[in-house]
Amino acid sequence: MIKIRKFTFNPFFENTFVIIDNTSNDALVVDPGCYNKEEEQVLSDFILSRGLKVNYLINTHCHLDHIFGCQFIKEKYDTIYLAPEGDLPLLKNAVMQAEMFGVEIKKPPLPDKFLSEDLEIALNKSNIKFIFTPGHTPGEYCLYFAEENFLISGDVLFKESIGRTDLWGGDYDTLMNSINEKLLTLPDDVLVYPGHGEETTIGYEKSYNPFLKK
Repeated sequence: MIKIRKFTFNPFFENTFVIIDNTSNDALVVDPGCYNKEEEQVLSDFILSRGLKVNYLINTHCHLDHIFGCQFIKEKYDTIYLAPEGDLPLLKNAVMQAEMFGVEIKKPPLPDKFLSEDLEIALNKSNIKFIFTPGHTPGEYCLYFAEENFLISGDVLFKESIGRTDLWGGDYDTLMNSINEKLLTLPDDVLVYPGHGEETTIGYEKSYNPFLKK
């Protein structure tokens, strides 16, 4: 059985996810936003308390608030790091991103592999489908666990909102196409875990998201 633990970190209130297979204690960390030593300790204490083996570190996209903890996770757990190739300029310029917002960041590592819709990985026996959803950033991906019926949506889709498109590489039309063609075609009862804010479902967003009203 797959379990999800959410942590809300850093000045941008970003959601970091630890996804766990309870049978094997295999785990992956998605978008580690831990910003300081205290937040790193919260995350590592949880991983230690559960006896988890962190197999993968995955970024849905590489905006500042989603990559604060990449160096920490990569170095501490010697895990495989996956990120979008289209977001490499953001990753390589992380320090510049931080300076723009008046914060600091440890220089993140470069990915071991790039995400793609053809990439096949699993958490024990649970397969992960990577869905290319650009628009918020040029390279963003969502993570879809079809058998478990949930989606990690990064900053593409939020409860009653969508990702902003006024930052580098953002494009409104591209984002809306990603949402309409890639996400709203999923079953209505798929549970959505966004990069900020609370959970929602695909069906709820179809009915109540003002950005998706025809």
